[in-house]
Amino acid sequence: MSHAIRFHQTGGPEVLRWEEVAVGDPAPGEVRVRHRAVGVNFIDTYHRGGLYPLPLPSGLGREGAGVVEAVGAGVADFRPGDRVAYGSSPVGAYSEVRCLPADRLLKLPDALGFETGAAMMLKGLTAAYLLLHTYPVRPGDAVLIHAAAGGVGLIACQWAKALGATVIGTVSTEAKAELAKKHGCDHVILYTREDVAQRVREITGEGVAAVYDGVGKDTFMASLDSLRPRGVLATFGNASGAVPPFDPLLLSRKGSLFVTRPVLDHYTRTREETEALGAALFDVVLSGKVKIEIEQTYALADAAQAHRDLETRRTTGSTVLLP
Repeated sequence: MSHAIRFHQTGGPEVLRWEEVAVGDPAPGEVRVRHRAVGVNFIDTYHRGGLYPLPLPSGLGREGAGVVEAVGAGVADFRPGDRVAYGSSPVGAYSEVRCLPADRLLKLPDALGFETGAAMMLKGLTAAYLLLHTYPVRPGDAVLIHAAAGGVGLIACQWAKALGATVIGTVSTEAKAELAKKHGCDHVILYTREDVAQRVREITGEGVAAVYDGVGKDTFMASLDSLRPRGVLATFGNASGAVPPFDPLLLSRKGSLFVTRPVLDHYTRTREETEALGAALFDVVLSGKVKIEIEQTYALADAAQAHRDLETRRTTGSTVLLP
């Protein structure tokens, strides 16, 4: 028997339970992984709270790193003892041991530790698809990244800077501003004190080429108002709640803008897409251009406290659970 975090009803962090679970042999096409570290992400709170509904009872978490214990029939790319990491569906990462489809896994380079692997996969793959595909950053572009001191934010700021962009980030405190500046932000806006769109215009003149917005409802209008004509808003998260319905004519009035609501699964539909994003992420981290900052660790059994801290914005960088 093994243990995992499970929940039987949606709600706050208090619904998370530390339960004994049976983990059998992997089915055809699956591998069994013993986790050494598990990543925490805002999407986990959406699943727990019911914004993104799951069949109940359910496990939780989409990001982890560990060692392959067994492989199912038909699995040729992995074998017991391989170091692996992943950052995509299906949920169930908040566990000591789990089985999951082999095509979701990537081999973790020897130079990267398990905690780094668990901290970087979902957040790093998210940054990868946003910066390389949703709006491909080009040298000389100015971009705005909300929650610049968060898990995705710190990775995206460094990566955008490495791609040649002028990086503007938003944060809530002076301490987070300093952290963002150390990780690629050329300009930091304290959204609690400053008008974001006004400051962006002062910095850039016409606005930014793209806004990468994981905050959602509270930043949506400021994001639109920060864009240059024909700019792109990638609203990829709902930390403050979902963006409400809006009139598409608003986009024409503000400069023929583009708005997209991307998710990682649509950029990793095939094994080839997953491997290509993973290779780009591993390359930029191993090069030293992007550093993975693990600012908080918790015991896996204490996942509820990790969620409380995440949702009250007491965390910075990446958060990792240790089995």
